[in-house]
Amino acid sequence: MQGCTEQTQPREKSVSPPFWKRVLSVLWRSRWLRWGGGVPVALVLLLMLVSESYVFVQSHDRMVDSPSGLPSNSVGLVLGCSPMVGKHVNTSFVNRIKMAAELWKSGKVSSLIVSGDNRFRYYNEPREMKKALVEQGVPEDKIVCDYAGLRTLDSIVRARDVFHAERIVIVSQPYHNARALAIAAHHGINAWACNAPDTSTRKTQLRMWLRERAARILMFLDLWVLGTSPHFGQ
Repeated sequence: MQGCTEQTQPREKSVSPPFWKRVLSVLWRSRWLRWGGGVPVALVLLLMLVSESYVFVQSHDRMVDSPSGLPSNSVGLVLGCSPMVGKHVNTSFVNRIKMAAELWKSGKVSSLIVSGDNRFRYYNEPREMKKALVEQGVPEDKIVCDYAGLRTLDSIVRARDVFHAERIVIVSQPYHNARALAIAAHHGINAWACNAPDTSTRKTQLRMWLRERAARILMFLDLWVLGTSPHFGQ
């Protein structure tokens, strides 16, 4: 009698789901997150999506990297930032000044508005920008200081309402220009933007990217919910 050998089927190797799926599963089973924290998170994501879409639609065809692509007979608007970051020179400031000087030398703008913060005794963005522009060869009498540009919204709206600029060319880094153009579009301001290079470090760029996401959500709330006006109007 032939012996019988027991045949065993090979077991299928169990494959655990990816780590991120396991994390999401745990979070979803959390009643607090699903019914408490989930709602605010969803709201923030929705606001981010809407604000990003609005900024793109209003800015993607009005930003250029050199003055040659801009209309003439405009007024340049240089958005403020600090010339120094701690003990180091702020490359964003340097690049904005160079681009603004190039913009004026190209003949595309008749004058430049330097708009920034001036709330503290030893902190004066417009003064520093004007000084740097003069060093770049821009005549002093072609530079106007807006000392009440406390926020981007203030700088944009005041360029029209206070300084009577009919068409403006905004000078800042691309991420900032896009948001500024969206603000201008909402207020019916004829605006273009000339991009200054972003030569900051990768770490700084990541920090600014995160900060910009929050700034765009706040912009959307300012424009469509709160109806925010410049702190110092006409």
